[in-house]
Amino acid sequence: MTDPVNISHLDRRAVLVAGGGLAAAIALPSGLGFGLSSAIAATHPERTDTMGYVTTKDGVEIFYKDWGPKDAQPIMFHHGWPLSADDWDTQMLFFVQNGYRVVAHDRRGHGRSAQVSDGHDMDHYAADALAVVEHLDLRNAVHIGHSTGGGEATRYVARHGQPQGRVAKLIIVGAVPPIMVKTPANPGGLPIEVFDGFRKALAANRAQNYIDIPAGPFYGFNRPGVETIPGVVDNWWRQGMMGSAKAHYDGVKAFSETDFTEDLKSISVPTFVVHGDDDQIVPIADSALLSVKLLKNGTLKVYEKFPHGMLTTHADVLNPDLLAFIKG
Repeated sequence: MTDPVNISHLDRRAVLVAGGGLAAAIALPSGLGFGLSSAIAATHPERTDTMGYVTTKDGVEIFYKDWGPKDAQPIMFHHGWPLSADDWDTQMLFFVQNGYRVVAHDRRGHGRSAQVSDGHDMDHYAADALAVVEHLDLRNAVHIGHSTGGGEATRYVARHGQPQGRVAKLIIVGAVPPIMVKTPANPGGLPIEVFDGFRKALAANRAQNYIDIPAGPFYGFNRPGVETIPGVVDNWWRQGMMGSAKAHYDGVKAFSETDFTEDLKSISVPTFVVHGDDDQIVPIADSALLSVKLLKNGTLKVYEKFPHGMLTTHADVLNPDLLAFIKG
């Protein structure tokens, strides 16, 4: 049984973890795990709403950040594989400084959310996003998703966002829709062997794999003349290693084999499809160029020579363009 002194000490640490700083370095006592928020709530009931956790209908604790005026228009961010809400910090700071309410959550099995064994598929991802939206009562929101998060945001808007008037606009950046894997119906997709390779590398040495990806194709650091930014690589590794290997392994199937064709066709809100033409992770020809044709109200913008992780490497270009679309 944990004594009150230790709970108080862990409470202070938990605040730092919620800020994204120490999650990879702190080893919690056995048995505490993701019951930490419940223990803190019992000790400090007045702080329940500030801890940034919501429990889904199937009992999964989802971590979220919620910054800015509560009466401002909300922007909700959906992160990529295998990262966390922290990947949006640059955008969240930019938009909160422009008067918006900004919300981002860690997908189940990622970041500070519960490392559950099951439910690592797009239907659960969208339902988890809905749990955050309903908990915070977000209305007239703009949803922005990157990569896998673009798929999650697309499914959320298609399945849960439009009838209730909760969604104003959708933005998908370097996103996986309509479908990544090669099939008879999608001959331009990537062979399943590519995604088998992701799974094999993850299972063999996840820590090294999570250095190789950001140091190479994710940010285009493998391109001639492009200088690697060590802090960006380290931050990608930090976020990835916070999450569950099981969730990340299962997530490869979710982001590569889910077909979003009907989701895209059903979306009527204004949608901004943003992609770099040097995206080595989600090739543009079989993603953005197809997605925009399926949308009722889609706008495409292609960035020459920008990589998959352009929201980080080219935030100074992307952020004002996203703001212009939201205001437009």
